Amino acid sequence: MCGRRWGDSGDAGAVGHNDAVTTLLDVSTPATRFRLVAVAEAISWAGLLTGMFFKYVVVHNEIGVQIFGPIHGAVFIAYVAIALWVRKPLGWSGRTMVIGLLASIPPFGSVWFERWAARRGAMAELSTGQDEPTR
Repeated sequence: MCGRRWGDSGDAGAVGHNDAVTTLLDVSTPATRFRLVAVAEAISWAGLLTGMFFKYVVVHNEIGVQIFGPIHGAVFIAYVAIALWVRKPLGWSGRTMVIGLLASIPPFGSVWFERWAARRGAMAELSTGQDEPTR
């Protein structure tokens, strides 16, 4: 299970959705922990952007920002912390680390980085090996 990407369904008899959720929630390795926090960071961005849309466009009410702002802030800090923590176990170069940290700034950049790092061979067992390694 550890070698699959979070959208893979595994064997032909498996239920795709349940298997994808189980694989996403696998936190047995540094790479899978990073992936979980990267996805959570993107989801919290989506919540915050939705809250901002309702605040400034739809109802002019701050409740969405008041809820998702602190959630996103906490998950953002967790993303930065885990990115710093997994650098050594995953063998990331300084360049890869900087790209990973910069990816936390734009919305959904954390998921882009996780997929980019996996293609480059920098996500251990989650790596797809489609591009050259950049460790």
